[in-house]
Amino acid sequence: MNAKKENENRKYDLEERLINFAVRIINIVETLPNTRAGNHIAGQLVRCGTAPAPNYSIFDIPCSVFIIQNNIIFRGSNE
Repeated sequence: MNAKKENENRKYDLEERLINFAVRIINIVETLPNTRAGNHIAGQLVRCGTAPAPNYSIFDIPCSVFIIQNNIIFRGSNE
């Protein structure tokens, strides 16, 4: 029973950490210069820095399945 509760705590801990990461990315992006290059990099950072949190939160499944599906998402984002 403790193992199940520990796994649930880890899940929410990771989800919270991913949200905090997205917030930090957004704060960094806000400091970039308003130039063509700055806007381009800002757009890329916002897209890649905020994507993991919602992708993680939609998977309420066992860890092994999560890893497989996350690899599929990762491969798809590289195409």
